[in-house]
Amino acid sequence: MRRLRGVLWLGLALVGISQSTAVAAESGDSLLFGQSAALSGPASELGSGMRLGLLAAFEEANRSGGVHGRALSLISLDDGYEPEAAVVNTRMLIREHDVFALVGAVGTPTSRAIQPVASEAGVPYIAPFTGAEFLREAGMMTNVINLRASYFQETAEIVARLTVDADLRRIGVFYQNDSYGRAGLEGVRRALERHELPLMVQADYPRNTESVKVPLLDLRREGPDAVIVIGAYQPAAAMIRWARKLNFDPVFVTISFVGSTALAGALGDAGEGVYITQVVPFPSDVEVEVVARYQQALAEVAPDAAPDFVSLEGYLAGRLVAEGVRRADVPLTRPGFITALRQASDIRFGGFNLSYGPTDNQGSDQVYLTVIDRRGQVVPAARLVKR
Repeated sequence: MRRLRGVLWLGLALVGISQSTAVAAESGDSLLFGQSAALSGPASELGSGMRLGLLAAFEEANRSGGVHGRALSLISLDDGYEPEAAVVNTRMLIREHDVFALVGAVGTPTSRAIQPVASEAGVPYIAPFTGAEFLREAGMMTNVINLRASYFQETAEIVARLTVDADLRRIGVFYQNDSYGRAGLEGVRRALERHELPLMVQADYPRNTESVKVPLLDLRREGPDAVIVIGAYQPAAAMIRWARKLNFDPVFVTISFVGSTALAGALGDAGEGVYITQVVPFPSDVEVEVVARYQQALAEVAPDAAPDFVSLEGYLAGRLVAEGVRRADVPLTRPGFITALRQASDIRFGGFNLSYGPTDNQGSDQVYLTVIDRRGQVVPAARLVKR
């Protein structure tokens, strides 16, 4: 794990706890936010990246005196991308640490398990790292604020690119057999229906495993021209590497949750031509104002950390939290914080804008396309092409 300046790391047997130790603002108390995320296991780079981005945003705010004189701090607990551990963590964050809100949770199955716990306690649930549709439904409006575009939007973009850009019609899906994978699968089905196309083949694997050989053989037997991958980076990389060895070479496209940098690293030489949709701007494009600020903030807390999509999303989540606190009425309350964000139709972060409303708890609809090049680097893609 990278050593972070201004961060205290405490290792426990079952969970890891991290808390920002930024100097408190000169007046007022610290405002504590909680995160349950995967800091270990096959999705650990996602949780660590979100945490790092949140810390960068909070430290940035605190260097300017905090928000309304209150320093923002973070406590993060490791759930290993397992719903049961996430529930334990969430109850601990709410009951023992009395966090003001939860922010930056990672995953659909974990969010499905812990959002009801947060809702029952009246605790806001902010910017989870998931595009699951259930978090955007009417019943979630009381305590959920989403930052990113949904999985349905990402899969719609993928199907449009495959069919329009590359004229591919024989499309399959490789997915994680849980609520995350099934959400992506449903998004693909809906998108294909709009293009009057059938889903050619689907194959699944169990969460937190790399048991991918059997589903890969199921895919290869049907011979699709493209495979949409709805999974975590380690099993996705294992499947694609095996596919290349077996000379099964469709166009592989996956969605943002995979973690682009982690996927590219795990794929190595097998990564060239794998496409990934993103829901935040390119993290090295400093011509985008918010990206330039993110890079500066990241360098303050982790000078050796390379910018990537996940920590950029964490940074944007932290900026969203700070904006909600800034806009809320004083004295600050949880309902007032949620109301302030729900009424925010004009949050502008310099190249990445958010808009909410009475029936809309999702800030951004942006979806971007990237591809892994021959050097193993993730780069922007203007269009999708056949291999």
